[in-house]
Amino acid sequence: MGTPMTEERVNQSAPERAPREIPPPRRRSRAWVWLLVLAALAYGGWHYRGVFASGSATANPAGGPGRGGGGPVPVVVATATRGDIPIYLRGLGSVSAFNTVTVHSRVDGQLLNISFTEGQIIHQGEILAELDPRPFQVQLEQAEGQLARDTAQLNNALVDLARYTNLFKEGVISEQQAATQQALVNQLQGAIKADQGPIDSAKLNLAYCKITAPITGRIGLRLVDAGNMVRASDPSGLVVITQLQPIAALFSLPQDNLPEVYKRLRAGAHLAVEAYDRDGTTKLASGVLLTIDNAIDSSTGTYKLKAVFNNENNALFPNQFVNLRLLLGSQQGLTIIPATAILRGPNGSYVYAVTKSNTVTVRAVTISIAEGAQVGLSAGLQPGDSVVTDGQDKLQEGTKIELHRAPSAPSAPSAPPANGTKP
Repeated sequence: MGTPMTEERVNQSAPERAPREIPPPRRRSRAWVWLLVLAALAYGGWHYRGVFASGSATANPAGGPGRGGGGPVPVVVATATRGDIPIYLRGLGSVSAFNTVTVHSRVDGQLLNISFTEGQIIHQGEILAELDPRPFQVQLEQAEGQLARDTAQLNNALVDLARYTNLFKEGVISEQQAATQQALVNQLQGAIKADQGPIDSAKLNLAYCKITAPITGRIGLRLVDAGNMVRASDPSGLVVITQLQPIAALFSLPQDNLPEVYKRLRAGAHLAVEAYDRDGTTKLASGVLLTIDNAIDSSTGTYKLKAVFNNENNALFPNQFVNLRLLLGSQQGLTIIPATAILRGPNGSYVYAVTKSNTVTVRAVTISIAEGAQVGLSAGLQPGDSVVTDGQDKLQEGTKIELHRAPSAPSAPSAPPANGTKP
């Protein structure tokens, strides 16, 4: 009986063994995933490189001026010419009517009708409006009646004078009576002359009832309507007429130019003036310089000039702002190239000149005058030389070029003679 108890004790006292832990399954290696990614990237890069290379070869089969191509650079060139470039003085000005007239009535009366249309071109002597003539017709009749009465008295006095003269010769009447009759005749003759004044005045007032245009020009907006009473003292008048043909323009220039302009003007030269729009791109009219002001504006250091234009096409209008160019003369015998060919660097102005081997070389030039899109050179180029006008940003000394020739640089517009005729 002792043995079982011993074994039971042993079993109870012995610690219970923990169950064995099962190790987690080993994680599979993902190296093959990264290998696939790298392989895909490599294939994509190889494929893109092949497509890009084939596209470049198609776009530039001759190995042109692309990166790494080394071919000629396409540029635009122009040929230098020999010519004259005009010298212009420029100023901003405004157009002014050559004459402006505010039409007034010269007599008082009621305005019966208006014969013009606002904005129309009216000619000198045409009827603009008409006043009621009846009051002046009555005055004329009264004056003519007074003249008729005095004329009858004069005729009677002349008859008496002839009779008194015969009686005096016969010794019937005294010399005093004959002299008195002669004085009466003289008095009546003076009265007739006085009567003629009211008659002429009434006729003149009747003529003034028809208001006519004093100048040829453009009619403005009417200031009085028909039916109103108008007076000669009215400050506003009936309408304003502005003369547009010819028309004037006032502009200013720096005082430094005054001696040369004044010298040419005193010599009798008719200096040409051109009017351009506000942008300075569209030519509106051509005219001549009429005169200059008699004083310099000390606040601005400028002086005023007045030019006149025929304005046949009515391109100029009063109070219009315009850019004006005064032709002072011209520089002759210059080498002319487009202004786009000129480049500027630390050492001054230069151009890319084209050599016989279709390469470019840097050529320093001396600019004498620049006018619009043209530049006149006094040194650096000769007529017939070709210069690059577009594409210079890709060039350097000795660069091979592919020529695309532009139209030859036109000669500068021939300047009118300084003593040209007026328009």
